[in-house]
Amino acid sequence: MSFTETPLDFSTPELEALALEVIPEQHFELRAEDARDRYFTDTSKLDAKQLAHDRFRTNPLALHDHLIRALDLRGTEELLDLGCGNGEILARIRPYLAAGHLTAFDIAPAALEAARQRLDGVATPCEFVEGNADDLSAFATDSFDRVMAVYMAHYVTDLDACFAEVRRVLRPGGRFVLATDRTDSMVEMWNAHFAALREMNAPQRLFRATPKARISLSNGAEQLAPHFASVERVDWQDQLQFGKAEHFMAFYRSCNHCCAGSRPGEGLPPAFFTELEERVHARVQAAIETTGYFALTKYTGHFICS
Repeated sequence: MSFTETPLDFSTPELEALALEVIPEQHFELRAEDARDRYFTDTSKLDAKQLAHDRFRTNPLALHDHLIRALDLRGTEELLDLGCGNGEILARIRPYLAAGHLTAFDIAPAALEAARQRLDGVATPCEFVEGNADDLSAFATDSFDRVMAVYMAHYVTDLDACFAEVRRVLRPGGRFVLATDRTDSMVEMWNAHFAALREMNAPQRLFRATPKARISLSNGAEQLAPHFASVERVDWQDQLQFGKAEHFMAFYRSCNHCCAGSRPGEGLPPAFFTELEERVHARVQAAIETTGYFALTKYTGHFICS
């Protein structure tokens, strides 16, 4: 049996207990307008997250490898990428659709421009469309063979409308792939983050879980099922292992300090985040000195809908 056929399992009883202790029931909610006007006025934070996931992962299969399997491509399909971001994933999938057609769709003009530059000059026809994912009226019914939404659905204002639209533009026999996380993904980061916040007597509004809890691997199927005849959940794991604290801190900043630096962080002075980083850094450095690296265990996956 080859390694790629053997699922990795980083879960331990200790991690499961930590998640039950650490992850709050309430989660952050981020708006599509904030994605456009605040978080993605450039793609620097997305670039940093992608770099960390690629550089420090331990799963030999990268995100795009899992998505290529899920998309089940023949090479001629027309694909719509909802929330394409900087086009990194689309560019990695493109060779598998060399004779197909790509449509990059995003609410943020800066993200679309980054995707346009990344795909500039490829022979595969590419189209770039700005808009909200819950309104796909720019596209005719039965326009696409494949639609994907990669770690972006938590921004969508009206998920029910979004999924109805995806179903409308998807051709018979097509498939929709939506990637998201479990709510306890990367619990080690949230643990260090919340511990630092407690030491600082931080505002209670900052003690919330990842916004992906809005549509996670736990609750996604029930939201997708009204719109698709088949909804298959596929789980996979990875573990980011940081050998230097400064590399983790760059990733932590790219996550807006576990969303504390997003809208919930309004009104907090820069000194707050300076102290927060110092306290998180100390915890991460202590873990590295003890075990040789700081681990972030990723419990993630996707839904395949048809």
